[in-house]
Amino acid sequence: MAPKLLLVGGGNMGSALLTGLLTAGWAPVSDIVVSDPDPAQRERLAAEHPGLTTVETPVSADSALLAVKPDIAEGVCRTLAVVGVTRVLSIVAGLPSARLEAALAPGAVVVRAMPNTPALIGAGVAGMSGGSLATSADLDWAEAILASVGTVVRVPERQLDAVTGLSGSGPAYVFLVAEALIEAGVLAGLPRQASRDLTVATLLGSARMLSDTGTDPAELRAAVTSPGGTTAAGLRMLELKAVRSAFIESVAAATERSRQLGR
Repeated sequence: MAPKLLLVGGGNMGSALLTGLLTAGWAPVSDIVVSDPDPAQRERLAAEHPGLTTVETPVSADSALLAVKPDIAEGVCRTLAVVGVTRVLSIVAGLPSARLEAALAPGAVVVRAMPNTPALIGAGVAGMSGGSLATSADLDWAEAILASVGTVVRVPERQLDAVTGLSGSGPAYVFLVAEALIEAGVLAGLPRQASRDLTVATLLGSARMLSDTGTDPAELRAAVTSPGGTTAAGLRMLELKAVRSAFIESVAAATERSRQLGR
């Protein structure tokens, strides 16, 4: 009997989704097969998940999760067509569903998604959209997979490049902010470990306030900014250095790069 899901690509994101699915109750013996050309990767996944079947090339399955690099994705889809896979959830950056559909068997269903790296700890977020033949049942199936490692937001496919620029690349922006804050604390006289602890806790607490209160970030910023106080002085410098504009332009640049990958 064919497995429920063929996971094509056992890299970081594929491994994160695999772990999430197994934690959610999928069986490593009967439900999932992982395909990856790298023997070391296959050996690592098999060791981490006893009973998991790993193969070098794709095999027949009810559905597939495509987690490979953009430059090989269409070739992999042609292989999936040969082995009879007719439904694919793609987390390949930039490639439109129409191109993937063209490489698959006629009538095959594609759902596209862009998760981000916090999926590695079950705290990711993914934007998701259906291809031309995807039904509500197909979207529900894909969302159940993605939800095993975080939050899912459904968007039209034309918005997935913006999802890539914002949340797909967003963790790197946050990590850069964390780096800068830690260095700033050290420069101000804090021991490095104390500066790191304070930075991480500040980022976590601020994100929790945004999530738990539902308050607009501008209101939260105003609430902590006393007239003529320390926060006001710090914010003034950030505005003088055009930090807000830099983030807006960074998301725009990453979005455009995602569009270029799909051309």
